Amino acid sequence: MKKIVILGAAGRDFHNFNVLFRNNPEYKVIAFTATQIPNIEGRLYPPELAGKNYPKGIPILPEKDLPEIIKKNKVDEVIFSYSDVSHNWVMNLASLSIANGADFKILSAYSTMLKSKRKVIAITAVRTGAGKSQTSRFISNLLREMGKKVVVIRHPMPYGNLNEQVVQRFSSIEDMEKHKCTIEEMEEYEPHITNGFVVYAGVDYGKILKKAEKEAEIILWDGGNNDLPFYKPDVHICIVDPHRAGHELLYHPGETNFIMANVLIINKVDTAKKEDVEYVKENIKRYNPKAEVVEANSPFTPSDKEAIKGKKVVVIEDGPTLTHGGMSYGAGFLAAKKYEAEEIISPYEFAVDSIKETYNKYPQCKEILPAMGYSKEQMEDLQETINRVPADLVIIGTPIDLRRIVKFNKPSVRIRYELEEIKKGQLKKIIKNKLNI
Repeated sequence: MKKIVILGAAGRDFHNFNVLFRNNPEYKVIAFTATQIPNIEGRLYPPELAGKNYPKGIPILPEKDLPEIIKKNKVDEVIFSYSDVSHNWVMNLASLSIANGADFKILSAYSTMLKSKRKVIAITAVRTGAGKSQTSRFISNLLREMGKKVVVIRHPMPYGNLNEQVVQRFSSIEDMEKHKCTIEEMEEYEPHITNGFVVYAGVDYGKILKKAEKEAEIILWDGGNNDLPFYKPDVHICIVDPHRAGHELLYHPGETNFIMANVLIINKVDTAKKEDVEYVKENIKRYNPKAEVVEANSPFTPSDKEAIKGKKVVVIEDGPTLTHGGMSYGAGFLAAKKYEAEEIISPYEFAVDSIKETYNKYPQCKEILPAMGYSKEQMEDLQETINRVPADLVIIGTPIDLRRIVKFNKPSVRIRYELEEIKKGQLKKIIKNKLNI
């Protein structure tokens, strides 16, 4: 029996365990480790989910303790199971594992993808913040216009009580409140819900699939970070971001998506440099020449563009895009520039507690404010930080209207953004051909 440790961030790690190791007598999982997301270590993967081989459950330990975990437990293998990290990051962990006596393994996409009875369209990306959300909305609307019943299954974000998050179904704002969703979860679920689509998420994606298949003709996999699909797709769409040209070859497992996908969308062409778009195209020709290529814009629309001109503003953007996505700006920042804000005030010196910690960990985003809200306390820190900034106006560049959750002491403008094909009808034609519908 091989003793293994699964490196994760409360998502892919649990899926890999459920699919390959839960009932496998050849392996004993000593621990999960946790990183990226605040306050997810120190928990237990509960025995009710871990199965009969783990009557006491499985501990979730800090990744920084990996050398000690390996040596103390004589671990045979370390399984890497999270996403949106550089190849250097992955190999540093490989070196650490090998130096302490354990083999290091990355699992194949095909060994962890479940097969659905329904047709599956998977939306993935090469990096967080490339444009999966607006692409998922575009595709779900497209399928509805074609008369298809679509159910969205979202990549996991189980940061709370795991026993209560095995299978989660969201069809209303009240469902998000019932499940005590974080801001990150709401950013992903709410746009689908308000658009009239049911969203599933949770911990056990085998059970989730069985539930979703009962009410769907087509499953839309809305991926998280730049992770691989959990379900074998009939159409695999991967978003490439020319604002980070070259990252399609530098990050794990985004490069795998880039090579695997049968449709590649070059997004944000309207705001990217022409030479960066061309660089991405050259990489497509070299590494995935058989993929169908779609060029798209992500135009942004302020709720009141006149309110921005001449104002001192503080900009709030999608949290994961700025943190492990590595971006230093988003749609809100671009809108502030385009619509002639007098000044974009950095929230850095006004940040409190957990928001200050976020800036210390991700210093590239000090000019704008990541919408962090993994706990009630962090949401309160976010609110206090916003309200301390001496700005005339708050620009909200997040996928949801933060005003529903956070109370501002100053006026605000919300920025919306959607996918826009440069060649109209291209995605509809591709999907109809590949799904034979």
